[in-house]
Amino acid sequence: MALTAETESRLYRSLRVAAGAAAHLVALGFPTAVAVLARPGSSLFSWHPLLMALAFSFLMTEALLIFSPEASVLRSFSRKVRVRAHWALQLLALLCALLGLGIITYNKHLNGKGHFVTWHGLTGLLAVLYAGGQCAGGVLLLYPKLMKNWTLAKLKLYHATSGLVGYLLGCASLMLGMCSLWFTTTVTGASWYLAMLCPLLTSLVIMNQVSNAYLYRKRSQH
Repeated sequence: MALTAETESRLYRSLRVAAGAAAHLVALGFPTAVAVLARPGSSLFSWHPLLMALAFSFLMTEALLIFSPEASVLRSFSRKVRVRAHWALQLLALLCALLGLGIITYNKHLNGKGHFVTWHGLTGLLAVLYAGGQCAGGVLLLYPKLMKNWTLAKLKLYHATSGLVGYLLGCASLMLGMCSLWFTTTVTGASWYLAMLCPLLTSLVIMNQVSNAYLYRKRSQH
């Protein structure tokens, strides 16, 4: 029996709601699991995985989901409130990422190890620098008059698209970190594959959200 357009729409919305709920759970659950594994405070290094997981798994995911009509925990609030919450979460994510980067850099210095000599290190550095640039670019949305030749709609679209790239970089850094010696000796078997699925799941949800926002904007222009 063929599904009606209304039934398909309801089914699609239900799937998006379920995916958003799963993303919230993963965004919180992954850093929690990392905290249990790393035991922050047991060593200087122990703060690095926790801070990076908080930055790119929890804070940044929640900052992007805030604008999701199905998954936002603030969907009943005004857009102005959601924008401010987005800014706060992104700045906290950047702060955690900078602290995590500083800690691992100093820890390598203390142990006489090379800096940014692995794919994880290089991707992590790029993700943190990109996050800083993305936050700076977000200022243009608060003061669009600084870009006189750009419409606010275009600025929002490019900010969302570039933000997706930065988020994917952060998730890639997390996944590469799970290939490190520290993680692979601590987490093995099915648990390792399950951990790898966490940033992959949130990436798919965020990509779907951004693509839907783009399609909605395209339709509204016609």
